[in-house]
Amino acid sequence: MPAVTVSPGGTATTTLTVRNDSDIVEAYTLEVVGDCAAWSTVEPARVSLYPGTSETVTLTFAPPRSHEVRAGETPLAVRVLPAEHPESVVVPESTVTVEPFHELRTELEPRRRRGWRGARFRTAVQNKGNTPVDVALTGKQAGEELRLGFTPDRRRLEPGESAEVRLKVRAGRLIWFGEPVTWPFEVEATETAPAATDTATESGGTESGEAGGGKPVRQEPARTEPVRSETAPAELVQPEPVPGEFLQLPVLPKWLLIVLAALLALLLAWFALVRPAVQSTAKQAVTEAAEEEAARGEQQQGSATPGGADNPAGGQGQGTNPDGSAAPGATGGSGTGPGTGGTGSGPGGTGAGGTQQSSATIDVETETGTDNEGTYQVPAGKVFGITDLVVANFQGDEGVLTISFGERKITTIALETFRNQDYHWVTPIQIPENATVTAAVTCAKPGTPATGTQASGCHQVVNVSGVLSDLAP
Repeated sequence: MPAVTVSPGGTATTTLTVRNDSDIVEAYTLEVVGDCAAWSTVEPARVSLYPGTSETVTLTFAPPRSHEVRAGETPLAVRVLPAEHPESVVVPESTVTVEPFHELRTELEPRRRRGWRGARFRTAVQNKGNTPVDVALTGKQAGEELRLGFTPDRRRLEPGESAEVRLKVRAGRLIWFGEPVTWPFEVEATETAPAATDTATESGGTESGEAGGGKPVRQEPARTEPVRSETAPAELVQPEPVPGEFLQLPVLPKWLLIVLAALLALLLAWFALVRPAVQSTAKQAVTEAAEEEAARGEQQQGSATPGGADNPAGGQGQGTNPDGSAAPGATGGSGTGPGTGGTGSGPGGTGAGGTQQSSATIDVETETGTDNEGTYQVPAGKVFGITDLVVANFQGDEGVLTISFGERKITTIALETFRNQDYHWVTPIQIPENATVTAAVTCAKPGTPATGTQASGCHQVVNVSGVLSDLAP
């Protein structure tokens, strides 16, 4: 029985002649055995022959288009089994050649990814053909914006074998601002396989070697017939390119640009409009405060020297007692370093019954790094009930100020913590006759007055006011 060639997915036929050379009527069962039995048929599968007669049967081969049917030669055998004499079975043999076909299946997972500069994909390739192939993966893109790299870029696949290849997509440059950009690309798997050839074969008839009864069967010349083949030519099926997309995102999103623009507008508005207005208002407030401090200082200086420029005894206050005699004012203070003692004003207006409202100003000037103090002494025969105390540090000096009423220390305060400070008492603090109100200053660093030039020493003014009364007889 001659060899037969068939293409997967197609059909091929040949014939086999069975002759009964026995002397009895015999029935023969024909069956294809071997690896090709699953996709081979015999028509008819059973024949009954009188002695000396023959019949031709048709063998049809239809291998499926599957990687499970490997390309190449497959053994073919037909078992001819007599019903009456089964021990006389005959098995003629031949081969069936299955032509190769090539088919690849490619998948890309996921089809779309996004990133700033690049992304990773998985490419799966399966050999659906019936012969081993070498597979090469390539990527295509319309422009030159992307670089596509496969790891590995070449694999050898057996029939039915699958492989997974990593794909790395990387953009040529970053997108800093703007809208996201979509870059389409394609992945293609190509293979190199031997070209298939069409084979034309002829098959002849065969006769069974022995018939029933165990007698030798006479051989007759075989009659040959052309093979009726419906096979398709072997083909190389290239898979369609698999599309994919890489969505490249901008490094700085759109909303961030809006926020930056708003912040820039606010900064420009601040420097162009708000800041000059704030500076102008602040300067005006400082100027007004400095002028107020200067005016208050001049007023206090004037009250401390009621004689004016023509009064040589400017360091003593002049008041009027109820009997018409002059009352002593604040006396100049003494210090441990160089400086000018304080000056003060005498008592104020006269009230009924030997009681009058009175105030005194103590002016203390102290050089840097030294101590100085100014005092006000209560006149003899008088009691000073203090209700208000005002302290002015109009230069903004740094140091320490201590205020005492007689032997009693009222407060100790750091100069740098205030410019103006006042104290008030509902119940007057009584200072007896000849006792002193003392303002002691330790000058650490002179400040800068309203004139804008740093002073050479510290300068503080303390004003005490209250009720000056006669001692009870």
